[in-house]
Amino acid sequence: MPTKTKKSPNRPLREDTTRKGFFAPVLHAHLPFVRHPEYEDCMEEDWLFEAITETYVPLLQVMEGWERDGCDFRLTMVFTPTLCSMLEDELLQERYLQHLIALTELTEKEVERTRSSPDFHDVALMYYSRMKECRKIYEGKYGGRILDGFRHFQQLGKLEIITCAATHAFLPLMKESPAAVRAQIRIGRDHYEQTFGRAPKGIWLPECGFYPGVDQFIKEVGIRYFFLDSHGILFADKRPQYGVFAPLYTPTGVAAFGRDIESSRSVWSAQDGYPGDFRYREFYRDIGFDLDYEYIRPYIHESGTRKSTGLKYHKITGKVDLHEKQAYNPRDAREAAATHAGNFLFNRQQQALHLSTLMDRLPLIVSPYDAELFGHWWYEGPQFLDYLFRKMHFDQDEIAPITPSEYLDLYPGNQVAMPCESSWGNRGYAEVWLDGSNDWVYRHLHKAAERMSKLAEKHRKPTDLQRRALNQAARELLLAQASDWAFIMKTNTVVNYAIKRTRDHLLRFNDLYEMIINDKIDESRLSVLEQKDNIFPRVDYRAYA
Repeated sequence: MPTKTKKSPNRPLREDTTRKGFFAPVLHAHLPFVRHPEYEDCMEEDWLFEAITETYVPLLQVMEGWERDGCDFRLTMVFTPTLCSMLEDELLQERYLQHLIALTELTEKEVERTRSSPDFHDVALMYYSRMKECRKIYEGKYGGRILDGFRHFQQLGKLEIITCAATHAFLPLMKESPAAVRAQIRIGRDHYEQTFGRAPKGIWLPECGFYPGVDQFIKEVGIRYFFLDSHGILFADKRPQYGVFAPLYTPTGVAAFGRDIESSRSVWSAQDGYPGDFRYREFYRDIGFDLDYEYIRPYIHESGTRKSTGLKYHKITGKVDLHEKQAYNPRDAREAAATHAGNFLFNRQQQALHLSTLMDRLPLIVSPYDAELFGHWWYEGPQFLDYLFRKMHFDQDEIAPITPSEYLDLYPGNQVAMPCESSWGNRGYAEVWLDGSNDWVYRHLHKAAERMSKLAEKHRKPTDLQRRALNQAARELLLAQASDWAFIMKTNTVVNYAIKRTRDHLLRFNDLYEMIINDKIDESRLSVLEQKDNIFPRVDYRAYA
């Protein structure tokens, strides 16, 4: 890749004669807590395994390359407490390693199977190389603890990791239970400190779900900022002087950063976004469904149910049926990623150039995305980011990456206004998480939250056994509140699983509630639940008091 004169790897973040603006990319890494020790082979645990292989390890590789080559970068990432808990869980670490070993074996077979098919053989070789490299990084370099890699870049000051509500609950639909909202935020903050050894500077409100008043709970736990979708800022109670290109302070003093519409559309849009380019890999065609059943049988679910393996040999091609997709060419796709990264950067430069003439400070372009878009859904996404930051560092001076906290340090004075209730879901409010497919859950969640608060108020000096039961009741309530279950019911994917998870956690909570109020705690039953739903080992039920 052609470059200009190499610059210092740590350029100061300040106003200068050439700089016209700042760019703050935010990657939201989240998965619901899925851990099933009662099963040998759980298909839903594949959500985590796919994300490690296709997103988290590739992102680490990209950052390691930047560090090696002296490429300065700033990136903000959300690691939700549920995802951190799974990444740190020894059972899931061991299961992922076995998954990776099996996948490496499959790719080795694929190299042999495709020898007589030149169009596919190069792709098979690519997968084989990537699986070996992934295992080398996951098992060899980090011993299964890949969060250590992200901690390293946070310690270098290049990566700002922020927290999220404990189980990614959609907070606007919980405002009838303020104690439950406070607990989601407080437990999320506490878990971050236990995981990363420092206090979080920012928080990702699940689904960017905000309502006036939730900022008070954020303020209480000492967090400086959060993110909103564009209309949350634009429809604030006072007209924002700089739109979404500078943060607002809520009356509590917490900063709200708004999503930039233009940079989001270029990546997210199914019609206009880069990931829809015909050269990129087709997500929906996988050898787990294409190949002979007996050949693929050892690598699908133990029940014999076919599933995705992650090995996909076709490109998007165009608006054609899956069986008409053409062979994927990794070199063409990489070239597309480089071209799109250059286009994205050029557009941000022009955007900043225009905005800088209208503001008394350098504009900030905030671009939040689901982390799993990069690598899992959009296979070439990590390559796109790699090219983007390299071009940003080596090839221009007009725009620089920055973290939200650095921008607040640079511009501590900002307009005060109260953002409006909003989300980044379809149509911008709550309809994804509240419609006829999922509205039944909320009366149960509200009642359980009310009961949990009463338990916390009543049991100020519990026995050790009572404390264990109270903490487990808090875990079950938190897990039931995850926004993922209502989302799945609405989008009609694995609906039965989402319904079962919601019901199971509510039933377990109610069992514990009855045990506690009747002072008849079944310790053997409690131990089973503690081993099964073992998230937040240091949770404190008094967060609900």
